[in-house]
Amino acid sequence: MNFETILFSIDAGIARLTLNRPERLNAFNERMHTEVAEALGRIETDGGVRVLLLTGSGRAFCAGQDLSERDVNAGPLDLGRTTAMYYNPLVRRLAGLKCPVVCAVNGVAAGAGVNIALACDLVLARRSAKFIQAFSAIGLIPDAGGTWVLPHLIGQARALGFTLTGGTLSSAQAEQWGLIWRAVEDEAFDAEVENLTAQLANAPTQGLGAAKRAIRGAWSATLEQQLALESQLQHDCGLTLDYKEGVNAFKARRTPRFQGR
Repeated sequence: MNFETILFSIDAGIARLTLNRPERLNAFNERMHTEVAEALGRIETDGGVRVLLLTGSGRAFCAGQDLSERDVNAGPLDLGRTTAMYYNPLVRRLAGLKCPVVCAVNGVAAGAGVNIALACDLVLARRSAKFIQAFSAIGLIPDAGGTWVLPHLIGQARALGFTLTGGTLSSAQAEQWGLIWRAVEDEAFDAEVENLTAQLANAPTQGLGAAKRAIRGAWSATLEQQLALESQLQHDCGLTLDYKEGVNAFKARRTPRFQGR
C-alpha cells in the first residue's frame, strides 16, 4: 500500500507511525484508518519490532474524527458502525501489541485523538500540548475507549467533569492527574522522545510485553487470577535469552545486550 495519510517506517527495531494530515490537524478519515491498520499489521508480523512510536505531524497530534466527511443533513448516520469498524479495532491493537507503544503528543489532542493516545503504554506530551474532550460540544460520548480509560486513570469525578464540560487539560495538568506519563518542555521534547524510544528498543522486549499484558489485565482480574498470571508469565520470561543475558550481565557488572528474544 502507498501511504497517503501517514508516514511509516521500521528501522533498528523501532517502528515509527506519524499521522500525516496536518492541514486537518491529523483528523481521521477512512483512508487514515485503513493505512494505520495496514501499518499495525506490518508491525504485528515483523518479529524485529521492539517498540512503536506514534505521533502526529504539524501542530497537532490528532483532532479525532474528520467531521468534514460527514453530511449530517443527508439522513441518519450510523456512528456505531464507525466505532465498531475503525476505532475499536485500533484501540484493541494498540493495547494488545507485544511491544511497548510510546505516544508522543506533539500538539493538540482532541476527541478520539485523546483516547487513542491513552490506548498507548507511555504518553509523553509537549508542555504546550492540550487535551480536549470535545464530544459534548456535538452531542456525543467519548469513544475509542474513552469512557473506560478515563475513570480508570483519573477517577469518576474528574472523568465526568472533563467529559461533561467539554474540558481542556494542559499537559502539566494531565501529568498531575495521572492521565499521561510525562509533560516535557517543548525544547526538550524531541530528544526526550528519542531517548525513551531508543531505551525501549534495546530493552528485553518479551519481558516488557509480558509486563504490559499483566498490568493491563489487572483491572479486570481478581488477586488470585493475577497471581496465577504472574506465575505463568514469569515462567515464560524465565525461558527467554534476554533473561539469561540480563542475569549474566548483572553478575559480570556490565551493560546487558538484549536481543528481544
